[in-house]
Amino acid sequence: MQTAALHADTLQLVSFRLGTQRYAVDILRVQEIDNMKEITCIPNALPYLAGAINLRGKVIPVLSLRTKFAMEKNGDNEKEKIVIIDIKGTVMGIIVDSVSDVLRIPSDVIEPPPQVSSRLNSGLIRGIAKLQEGLVLILDMDKLLDSDEHDAIINVEQLA
Repeated sequence: MQTAALHADTLQLVSFRLGTQRYAVDILRVQEIDNMKEITCIPNALPYLAGAINLRGKVIPVLSLRTKFAMEKNGDNEKEKIVIIDIKGTVMGIIVDSVSDVLRIPSDVIEPPPQVSSRLNSGLIRGIAKLQEGLVLILDMDKLLDSDEHDAIINVEQLA
């Protein structure tokens, strides 16, 4: 598991929520966290591509994790954030319900994901952290998109 480490046995992750579930990603992948802003819709794009934003003069594609994970839409958009993150070497935004905090997790509380068939189990889940406040799914954002999806999003970015 290649992640940001404070020490050899401690991982540093940014955690966020989608619904009641808590997720985390490697802190080194996160470039910034922004409040929700106007997203320009892109016609005929992938269903989970919410659109694009202008971030200091650069067009950034923005993905809806709720749509990608086949979750119902969130009724409370007040706390939504856009996490600017590196996915396969491309800067993208992901919409999350809220950003929780930075976690420093000892590697010994992380277990491999169960081997069950699901939309999220194609290597996207790197591990599951067992914390006192509940489970945290640790995501490998490079596995969020297959190569065709990634190429389609890059093409949209270049058109804009």
